Amino acid sequence: QVQLVESGGGLVQPGGSLTLSCVASGFSLDYYATAWFRQAPGKEREEREELSCIASNGAVTNYADSVKGRFAISRNNAKNTVYLQMFSLKPEDTAVYYCAAVPFNCGTYYNSWGQGTQVTVSS
Repeated sequence: QVQLVESGGGLVQPGGSLTLSCVASGFSLDYYATAWFRQAPGKEREEREELSCIASNGAVTNYADSVKGRFAISRNNAKNTVYLQMFSLKPEDTAVYYCAAVPFNCGTYYNSWGQGTQVTVSS
């Protein structure tokens, strides 16, 4: 069974850092592209913002302008896990963060999604 499970969310003060994890089971991320998305409060599923993606060959797509220079995506193949390091967090980063996967290359359609992890940035 293909499954993605995110973790690492929580409450953090503005300027703080968090690292999110996305563990895959039932398939190998060696052959999948994995992306991080977020859904801000009040936004619909269709309005999820794609933050970045790492392809099966390790290539990373450009980051969304909203997180460029502050977030970093990486992958540990041995742990079948993709990470999202988040620095200099702002209140507007508050959202539910999701990872999603599709075979091989980053694209516009992802057929496997995790359940999401909540990140709240507030003082």
